[in-house]
Amino acid sequence: MALYQINKGINKPIEFKGLKAQYIGYLAVGLVLLLVGFAVMYIVGVPVISCIIIISVLGSGLFYQVFKLSHKYGEHGLMKKAAKRYLPNHLKFTTRNVFLKLKK
Repeated sequence: MALYQINKGINKPIEFKGLKAQYIGYLAVGLVLLLVGFAVMYIVGVPVISCIIIISVLGSGLFYQVFKLSHKYGEHGLMKKAAKRYLPNHLKFTTRNVFLKLKK
């Protein structure tokens, strides 16, 4: 008798510590940019304490904003919001032929 395990999370979105789907990538990109920013500030000659304070504040803001977006919009909500900008506010017809042709 063979035992097979069933993967019950096959169509579920990726989730990590409350972050859903693409927000994990947004957080990763933000953290890499913060690391690069720290390196640039250090090379330029900004004092280390100032670098740490600036990066800590920006990192806290990044975490807050990404978690806020993840909880507010969910897995696909942010993409839907961006797509909604391309919908027209209204349609203007100068003739009623469009509606007359609908009825066959």
